[in-house]
Amino acid sequence: MEKATFAGGCFWCMVKPFDQMEGIHGITSGYTGGHTENPAYEDVKTGETGHREAVQILFDPEVFPYEKLLSLYWPQVDPTDDGGQFHDRGPQYRTAVFYHNDTQRQLAEKTRQEIADSGRFKEPIVTEIVPASTFYPAEAYHQDFYKKQEKAYLEDRQKSGRDEFIEKHWR
Repeated sequence: MEKATFAGGCFWCMVKPFDQMEGIHGITSGYTGGHTENPAYEDVKTGETGHREAVQILFDPEVFPYEKLLSLYWPQVDPTDDGGQFHDRGPQYRTAVFYHNDTQRQLAEKTRQEIADSGRFKEPIVTEIVPASTFYPAEAYHQDFYKKQEKAYLEDRQKSGRDEFIEKHWR
């Protein structure tokens, strides 16, 4: 098993695309990349902890290779937005690929460059590719939010503009 860690704005919207795929053995919503130990949601949402909302995925690379995870990650985000994602604004919602080994780093850099070279976006790609650091699981009510609070999840996602962006730029 390996871990993959992605920040893509609100972690509620980053679970479903990866969930229930063969070779994916768990997805945890949480916080990473910052300087505050054991942060809580109320701390992270201030934007002052240095952490980003992220998902950590436990996967079997023989069944679901890291390249496939990246091919699902990129179309979930606006890689040109350095101020957050969609209606979630602030540094805690900025995109990043947190790599766990050199192979992950190389593949993330390669795919980021392919997107930059594709001409798909007029603005530069600003998604960071940085070493993974301590990952703090979010509170229980954030885990599998799209399943536990389906109506609230769908309302928030609809208001966010994420789906319209995905349709316009990735499909």
